Amino acid sequence: MSDFIYLASQSPRRSQLLDQIGVAHTLLLAGPEEDAESLEDVRGAEAPARYVARVTGLKLDAAVQRLQRQGLPAAPVLCADTTVCLGRDILGKPTNEADALRILQLLAGQTHRVLTAVAVQKGSRRESAVSASWVRFAPMTLTQIKAYVATGEPMGKAGAYGVQGRAAAHIEQIRGSYSGIMGLPLFETARLLRTLGVRC
Repeated sequence: MSDFIYLASQSPRRSQLLDQIGVAHTLLLAGPEEDAESLEDVRGAEAPARYVARVTGLKLDAAVQRLQRQGLPAAPVLCADTTVCLGRDILGKPTNEADALRILQLLAGQTHRVLTAVAVQKGSRRESAVSASWVRFAPMTLTQIKAYVATGEPMGKAGAYGVQGRAAAHIEQIRGSYSGIMGLPLFETARLLRTLGVRC
């Protein structure tokens, strides 16, 4: 049984979610010499589910190499990636406020999918899963969207919103995994960790 895992993610929400299910973890973050952002580049007309699983696998490859390079004690490594998509269109993190405004205008009054892939590696063994959820935004006026963008909350978030933040005032309906929409589907994560001998 492992007493702890490494979480290779800068997301404070993922760390809080692991705390919620009682999984002790240590952050294993990319250094300035690693180009972590380039791992999220979309390849052509890639299907969203394939994209999110591929990116999570690449992040895990990089994290496992980082662990070996730093000579840290062996323990399972967990990575996750969240993608928001409208149809086959992947809506990533906004590049600036104008981009956040554009994305939120697309989502307003529509139902979109949120896909979160999780992958865990222990030694040479790797387990992974993808969680799919659906989120419906109520129609929003341009004034409402601008006010939300002005809070700064959309920046750094796939689909330009955080379900656990102020965007909740505009979310009409959710189907699926709330924790998955936040960035780490706890049911799937706990199942993967138990498979690899981690207590949850």
